[in-house]
Amino acid sequence: MKSMHSIDMETVEMTLDIMKYAINRISNTNPELGSPVREEELLSRVGETVTKEGIGGEKAFQMFKDVLVKTAVPADHPRHLAFVPAAPTRAATLFDLVTSASSMHGAYWMTGGGGIFCENQAMKWLVSLTGLPEGAFGVFTSGGTSANLSAMIAAREAWRDRNEDNRAYKALLITSNGAHSSVKSMAKVIDADIILVDDDEDDRLTGKWLQKAIDDLSELDRKRLFAVVATGGTTNAGIIDELDTVADVCEKENLWYHVDAAYGGGALAAPSVRHLFTGIERADSITIDPHKWMFSPYDCGAVIYKDLELAKNAHSQKGSYLDIFKDPGAQGFNPSDYQIQLTRRLRGLPLWFSLAMHGTDKYTEAIERGLELAQNAAQQIEAAPHLELVRDPSLSCVLFRRVGWNPDNYRDWTYDNHKAGFALVTPTKWTKNGKTETISRFCFINPDTTEKDIEEILASMK
Repeated sequence: MKSMHSIDMETVEMTLDIMKYAINRISNTNPELGSPVREEELLSRVGETVTKEGIGGEKAFQMFKDVLVKTAVPADHPRHLAFVPAAPTRAATLFDLVTSASSMHGAYWMTGGGGIFCENQAMKWLVSLTGLPEGAFGVFTSGGTSANLSAMIAAREAWRDRNEDNRAYKALLITSNGAHSSVKSMAKVIDADIILVDDDEDDRLTGKWLQKAIDDLSELDRKRLFAVVATGGTTNAGIIDELDTVADVCEKENLWYHVDAAYGGGALAAPSVRHLFTGIERADSITIDPHKWMFSPYDCGAVIYKDLELAKNAHSQKGSYLDIFKDPGAQGFNPSDYQIQLTRRLRGLPLWFSLAMHGTDKYTEAIERGLELAQNAAQQIEAAPHLELVRDPSLSCVLFRRVGWNPDNYRDWTYDNHKAGFALVTPTKWTKNGKTETISRFCFINPDTTEKDIEEILASMK
């Protein structure tokens, strides 16, 4: 009976077919804008694919190419301007294949030393962008959710260790209304309560608002408060909290200061907007997602700590089977010590390869391009009589309305454009002065998006 791991001509031919597909897909700058269908419809098209006997690699791959991949939306399409899209470099995507083929376990230096070395080279650049003091460092995670969770676990444990009495209280943290949904979800996971602070007139969390919220706490809640989460670029509007004044309050009140810059962190590499992040260098921890605005494939997030030992104290796992490697060469940086996952792939390797190939200046150029596109979109919107800017662009996010439209109009426009394979631009909600309305939104990540793309998308709203 042929083993699953045996090599025969069928396996060789399938490998060549897959590599050919991968090369064609990576070189395609304008992929088909797929559209999702119901699970029942997919099942009717392809049938059951996992059987006792197997359906064969050729048939399975053919199903994927001809049917399944076409019902997914590629995040790197230049007219995919919804959510926070992605645009991994070809170098990063190619090296994602190498990462999987190399089969390295990325938890320990002993099992993945060479790969971890590469990850750490990329991490050194990320840390340098933040301006954190010497000794700060981080580790790659599966995304912003796991990075935020890892940081808050480290924060909570540091708070508990600071005063044994704190273990008797349910932890409490403060963030803004504009914070990412993962912050609220993460609070549930660690069984912490959360207070959402009203944003100021510019829809930012500021030191003034934060201090007021703390002053209004009961004596018990003040004892429970252990951390503040500010945002370095909200996913809905690209808004950056007033990071420096929030840092002032956190230092005064002895609170862990975390900055969620999962989306906006890429802009730390853009000189034109770097000043907007003043204060991030005073954070205790920072989240950045390279799979968003640093052109890495999914899934690649990062959590950075001012004090690595506090993270290690919270996350390092012990086990007798983990203590047998005494070879000096096996001793080194163990990523599993600093975040929630033990088993992990070396997800920072594609970023490292792309950085090594292109250089960091190319990253700055590509990120600045997203900022330029947002400004261009704003100019085109202001010049169009049927459109209105909701607010000035923040980072690469642009919020705008079509005059006279209701939520159904936005929905139908989105569906029609997507179904036609023209573009994916989705509506969002915006609340101001107690009034919530449905509007439209651009988020520019892909440097291959053009001003002509923007013009044609806006023209489709007439």
